[in-house]
Amino acid sequence: MTAEQNLERIVAAHYDRDDLFAAIESALAAMGKSMAALKPGDLAAVDEFHIGGRPATIHFADRLGFAPGAHLLDIGCGIGGASRYFTAERGCHVTGIDLTEGYCDVARRLADLVGLSARTDYRQASALDLPFDAAAFDGAYMLHVGMNIADKDRLYREVRRVLKPGAVFGIYDVLQGPGGAPYFPVPWAAGAETSFLITAEALQDLLRRSGFEIAGIEDRSAFGMATFETMRQRIAGKGGPSPLGLHLLMGKDAPVKIANMIRSLQERRIAPTEVIARAV
Repeated sequence: MTAEQNLERIVAAHYDRDDLFAAIESALAAMGKSMAALKPGDLAAVDEFHIGGRPATIHFADRLGFAPGAHLLDIGCGIGGASRYFTAERGCHVTGIDLTEGYCDVARRLADLVGLSARTDYRQASALDLPFDAAAFDGAYMLHVGMNIADKDRLYREVRRVLKPGAVFGIYDVLQGPGGAPYFPVPWAAGAETSFLITAEALQDLLRRSGFEIAGIEDRSAFGMATFETMRQRIAGKGGPSPLGLHLLMGKDAPVKIANMIRSLQERRIAPTEVIARAV
């Protein structure tokens, strides 16, 4: 096993959760949701595993401007929240890949439950060795994925390889801020060994070297802080978190991970950032 393969094994294990689908079923039942009448939006609280959740996905999608009918690649798809949004609300077909096979399995089952399995496809794969032909996709995106990938040169070269010329590639990732390293654990890593943050400037340089031009960049730190404040107020008003939420993905130390992320945001140690690029 190479060092890269061992890193990917550790990252996949970090996200894996036993009986995740059963936990989601139980939470939905506690909220009075019928599995037989489930809609994609009913899952937004648990399947949008990035800062800002569904509102962040909508903002991101608006900036990407993918055309209905486009075939998209979702890199690090998790349990499929963004892919189901792009299919249900934007009329796209999405192929998702993720290191964690358990996530791919849950993504398939949830897509089937909400009637989107015909327009979504999920497979376990590495973003560093994409199992697709060159120029196979009309567009691609990744949401909170690059933080776990050390070899970003290879990552972005692979993405460029599978995109058609002129295709849009969107990134919404946690980048390195000026305040120093983040506090650990955070949702994407237990420690520094699996966290590979870079600055916005370094990201743009990498993209240009990989065959992209930069179409836009936006620091979403203020949005992130507002999101966490809204979450705090909602939880306080309800006397506790909803049964369905990202704690199902993060595990028992979810409160610590979230607190560390908020503190890192406040001290400008991290900067959630959108980058829109175009394949040249």
